[in-house]
Amino acid sequence: MLNYRVLAAAALAAVLTGTTAACGGGSSTNGSGGNSSPKTLTYWASNQGASLENDKQVLTPELNKFEKQTGIKVKLEVVPWSDLLNRILAATTSGQGPDVLNIGNTWSASLQATGALLPWDSANLAKIGGKDRFVPAALAAAGAQGKDPAAVPLYSLAYGLYYNKKMFQAAGIATPPTTWDELVADGKKLTGNGHYGLAMEGGNPSENIHHAFVLGKQHGTDFFDASGKPQFDSPQAVAAVKQYIDFMAKDKIAAPGNAEYAANQSVSDFATGKAAMLLWQAAGSSLKSHGMKPADYGVAPVPFQTANPSGSTKINSMVAGINLAVFKNTKNLDGAVNFVKFMTSDSEQKILNGTYGSLPSVKTAQGDKAFSAPEQTVLADTLASSAAPLPQVPNESQFETLVGTAMKDLLADAAAGKAVTTASVKTALTKAQQQMPAS
Repeated sequence: MLNYRVLAAAALAAVLTGTTAACGGGSSTNGSGGNSSPKTLTYWASNQGASLENDKQVLTPELNKFEKQTGIKVKLEVVPWSDLLNRILAATTSGQGPDVLNIGNTWSASLQATGALLPWDSANLAKIGGKDRFVPAALAAAGAQGKDPAAVPLYSLAYGLYYNKKMFQAAGIATPPTTWDELVADGKKLTGNGHYGLAMEGGNPSENIHHAFVLGKQHGTDFFDASGKPQFDSPQAVAAVKQYIDFMAKDKIAAPGNAEYAANQSVSDFATGKAAMLLWQAAGSSLKSHGMKPADYGVAPVPFQTANPSGSTKINSMVAGINLAVFKNTKNLDGAVNFVKFMTSDSEQKILNGTYGSLPSVKTAQGDKAFSAPEQTVLADTLASSAAPLPQVPNESQFETLVGTAMKDLLADAAAGKAVTTASVKTALTKAQQQMPAS
């Protein structure tokens, strides 16, 4: 299941400051691909299942189904998250890449800026059923505002608060927290005897930035101004980041060892009862793989700063998920578009998202009863009403890496017993902002 890995910011910066339309070959006169290889496609899929081999087992029958329907053979390669962005960036500069590929939706605007991806204008969207088929929040995370999407949503995700029912009952807590103050108070009741209130993935910069973004929205900042200029060290941004670091540094409801977690270890801690709460994207399938039964935990919306918020601060999740993109220089443009139509069809959306535990990105499939379990209901409601896409700016990937790494270092300080103050947080965020490349 998706938990975005550390992004290759330096490589992306090099691409964005160089030629931005390097992938414009193909046979057509407007720089787009043609149809010189109408019977084959190459597809780079991201690792969504328990292993690369598991993904092959899930996807191969569906690709065979597509071949039977269209006569087009799809060559599948499942690419691990640790390699995916660098592989994509190499393809944008060399022109030698797949026809169709998965991208993390937070990369959409950054990869859009390379000029290598097929724009999903109204004509292309019409070929796959039209814009209105897709969940609006998911489509909003498919490219920069005011531009045609650089990809279309495939798998949708949102954050939820997972809580251990038995541990809550033992601590005398009747309902899950709805505000952060309540979460901290509950977390303190749940901390002790080798157990902690909250599991964190502090060694993962991308996981850190997801929470900083949500807390930032709740404090009134996007980390960028309207022109796309970074504002990492604004008072609101400092307050948001410090609030997250304080779960370990001040509130002490997260284990110091969580500062080093970077490979879904927080999920394991929650599943094995070492922590009573977990903030995660569609954790059900991962918890099952660790032996935790659905009856053992509940899922609630991520807390807000105050009860019943409204307006722009009513955000408690990033719009998470996987998008499906087409390289402009594909030699089977018609087949690639047809493949996107197939993968985003109602039937395939139900099959694939049902298998992976994610949510369909098309409205009609998401409303299917197969996605009506309590976990999916909470996540779907969040995606529909209180989720926002990460900043859709070309330098978003660098933002993830620089601020996420600054938070990793601050959590390491907290774990070592060093004081984390408003001043030290501001210093770390100012340094991150100074390292951002010029737009």
